[in-house]
Amino acid sequence: MSQHSPVIVVSTAGRPPFATTLDQAKIFPVIDANWNDAPRAVETLQAAAVLVATPDTIERRHLDMLARRIAARQPYLPLIAVDPKIALPENALPFSQTDGNPGRLLARLRAALRVRALHATATRRQAEAGGTPIAPSELDPTRDATVLLIGRGASYPALSVSLGERIGVVGALSIEAAAAHLNARDIDGIVLGEGFSARVVDALLTVLTEDPRFRNLPVVLTSHELARAYDLPNLEIISGAPTYIANNTLPLVRQHALEAHLSRALRAIDAGGLLDARTGLLTPAAFSRDLATAVYQTAERGGVLSVARFAFDSEHPRAQLDGARIISRLMRQMDFGVAHDDGSVVVAFAETDLRAAHGIARRLSSVMRHTSHGKRDARAEPAVTVATMRPEDSAKSLLARLHDEGRRAAS
Repeated sequence: MSQHSPVIVVSTAGRPPFATTLDQAKIFPVIDANWNDAPRAVETLQAAAVLVATPDTIERRHLDMLARRIAARQPYLPLIAVDPKIALPENALPFSQTDGNPGRLLARLRAALRVRALHATATRRQAEAGGTPIAPSELDPTRDATVLLIGRGASYPALSVSLGERIGVVGALSIEAAAAHLNARDIDGIVLGEGFSARVVDALLTVLTEDPRFRNLPVVLTSHELARAYDLPNLEIISGAPTYIANNTLPLVRQHALEAHLSRALRAIDAGGLLDARTGLLTPAAFSRDLATAVYQTAERGGVLSVARFAFDSEHPRAQLDGARIISRLMRQMDFGVAHDDGSVVVAFAETDLRAAHGIARRLSSVMRHTSHGKRDARAEPAVTVATMRPEDSAKSLLARLHDEGRRAAS
């Protein structure tokens, strides 16, 4: 992305102080605009990002209109709302200023611009491969994102409900449980509620800072001020009612979900279109070919091959998506899987007998158990059936027996 693309700063009266921080950085030209001029500036200028001052007096309709214009831009155009006092549109990233640390704004801006650059790259690569460009609007955060809620205070249940109405939620009552979830699944954000001392919070943020896997994760603090600087560009302080916290957490989580989707899309392109960009598993056609090959090679060379079917609640498609991503992340390199339209995920375990396949399937299911989706608190734990290849089996007969066993288990 060209470093000469401007940053538009929108304010109601006078130039906000954070614009001076951008000027001093000398990275982007900074263009000032009022709320009346901002929509036209977005349409006519090839801006890299838009930052808005959001005082108490701002009219929500102006912000909503600007957010809609920005959401329609390609590639992804970051919108950052500085010191928001109102509930934000889903594509307006909140940023709370802290005294004496202007570098936080630059870090937040750079993190958002990396997502923009990734979107531009994925769009170009997809066009070269003859595919359809990825629009940010394709990602519905209520469908594709998962947030880790850590807490054990009085606000935890209300936060769980408020977040769960919008996105998938993984709950953790301790830092140790949270660490296990971070290592086992794809997380698009962390919300840290009450119940932990400042020392524990500092230790958690330090660990996240030191691990490159988590450094760009959105981390929302609900009850602590920032005691020192952390190398976490998407660290944010959002306090208030649970619904307000959930609403203003969503834009940060949504941006990370977009980044994760774009990364999977690029891997799918590199794999020649054999991977599903949403789940990271194989496409149905690729799975059918690989399973047929695996069955043939097992029959010719000997050995064992098992398949497992994870059947999710069809009324909650997010449960299948979450489970598919967990399986994609945790399964062994020699294994391969696919998500089907019937709400199931089928995985082939190479060189694995029936007993070992049952053990692997149970471990995968136990990770899925802790995610909730929607107001009914629907759980992601699936019904699991396992079958092992017989000498006379073809890929078709093996899958047929797997489905038959699943129907018998459900009856």
